Amino acid sequence: MISTKKLVSSILATSLILFSLSGCANSNSQSTSTADTEEDVTLNIYNWGDYLDPDVIAEFETEYPHIKIQETYYDSNEAMLAKLKADSTTYDIAFPSDYAVERMIEDDMLAEIDLSKITNYTGLLDYCKNQDFDPGNKYSIPYMWGTVGILYNKTMVDEPVDSWGLLFDSKYSKKILMYDSVRESMLIALKYLGYSCNTKDDTQLEKAKNLLIQQKPLVLAYGTDEIKRKMINNEAALAVVYSGDATLAMDENEDLDYVVPKEGSNVWFDNIVLLKNSQHKEAAETFINFLCRADIAAKNSAYIGYTTPVEQAIEDLGDGYYDNAVYNPPADIIKRCEVYHDLGDYMEKYNNIWLTIKSS
Repeated sequence: MISTKKLVSSILATSLILFSLSGCANSNSQSTSTADTEEDVTLNIYNWGDYLDPDVIAEFETEYPHIKIQETYYDSNEAMLAKLKADSTTYDIAFPSDYAVERMIEDDMLAEIDLSKITNYTGLLDYCKNQDFDPGNKYSIPYMWGTVGILYNKTMVDEPVDSWGLLFDSKYSKKILMYDSVRESMLIALKYLGYSCNTKDDTQLEKAKNLLIQQKPLVLAYGTDEIKRKMINNEAALAVVYSGDATLAMDENEDLDYVVPKEGSNVWFDNIVLLKNSQHKEAAETFINFLCRADIAAKNSAYIGYTTPVEQAIEDLGDGYYDNAVYNPPADIIKRCEVYHDLGDYMEKYNNIWLTIKSS
């Protein structure tokens, strides 16, 4: 079982310190950009809550004492997009998910990233690069990635957990926690029915809607961050979660396990983007490159619990990370997963369906 905080003091205290004494010396020199000529720069970061290790920020500010990091938080891609459209000058960097990057490119909200300044980009997993929501990583750099699946309590579920179908089984009535999100809920129904999670087919969406309406009496609660705690406290048998939350929950409760169902799921990518109206582009690229450095990525990933796209960092984290299918899913799992795409105006259809489900 992965012990995220504990491994920082053990594995990182050995292999990563050795790495910093050797490879990092080179990475440090590579990460230096013309931003170093700036004075008293404050980078305003718009990020998910608790999605950046405070020690990583402190280390960055020590290495680059003229650059300070100021964080503000959001709890959904939609909230982030609305805020940035209303205030496009305050922030330098944001951390949107895949489909939100697609929308931000379409809406001309992002600046191009100079990959020659992101020298640590070469160390990212090939799979995480060049996704079709941003071909060539012209506007975004992968930050964390993972899957959506079922977190379940092995003492409460006495059958194989390999299908989304368990979430529609009356046997588990009032023992099911659903993620309070239209994309995640529709994902489950659509994949269980054999459809794409990005479908724009009205007939398929109607079938998914009806399935979720039928399921609603079985659901104990719809939630977000609190789902992890409820599962740790043995308050439910089955829950829809992101893989990173599963990792942290499993670390605290040995009766929990996680699976990506056989029907397929979502593989997601959170990314670092440079906002078009940033006044500190060079300093921002210095910070982005720093986050892609193997020792920093490993430390950050261990703190957050989500999977880093930096290949060397995963290897440095070692046993419990590298060989763990929840943290580092194998190719056969990834193969049956889809990336969310921006649905454009059709998203209104999804939102209306979700309102119908929640009010039924």
